Amino acid sequence: MKEHKDEIVALSIFYNQPYRLRELTSSMVKDVLEKLKMDKPLLAPLYVWQAYEQLEGVNGKSPKDELIALVSLIRRVTGMDDKLTAYDKTVDKNFQKWVFDKQAGALKFNEEQMNWLRMMKEHIATSFHIEVDDLDYTPFDAHGGRGMMFQLFGNGMNKVINEMNEAMAA
Repeated sequence: MKEHKDEIVALSIFYNQPYRLRELTSSMVKDVLEKLKMDKPLLAPLYVWQAYEQLEGVNGKSPKDELIALVSLIRRVTGMDDKLTAYDKTVDKNFQKWVFDKQAGALKFNEEQMNWLRMMKEHIATSFHIEVDDLDYTPFDAHGGRGMMFQLFGNGMNKVINEMNEAMAA
């Protein structure tokens, strides 16, 4: 940690920015993962996760995906999370809260909309972010892609995408 404190400070600055200024892409996380594995294989995210398990405990099981482990570790080291928690579990919890808050008001999602929201949540849990262009690819394309999303959410489609990105990362 001491050796990499400058990198940790940079990550902390990154995560303290307003959400719109810090859009994290899957390719950015993959680049960091590959650099870690090449330069310092002993700092591979799953090894660091195991060290945290022994030192302070974690919420849930070790993630199977190194990218999820890396984002989880970044969130823990920067203070976003008090305890190391698999990022996909964080997204699940945030999704439940977001849907509950939405449905508590006048807005009520129908079953087809909920299916889309769940697919989007799963995408965010493994890719850390979703954009309109992602709707042209798997699994969305098999369900009508961008056109179906617009049919289901209308002009509010971009708002839903933006809200989900922000709420899932909280």
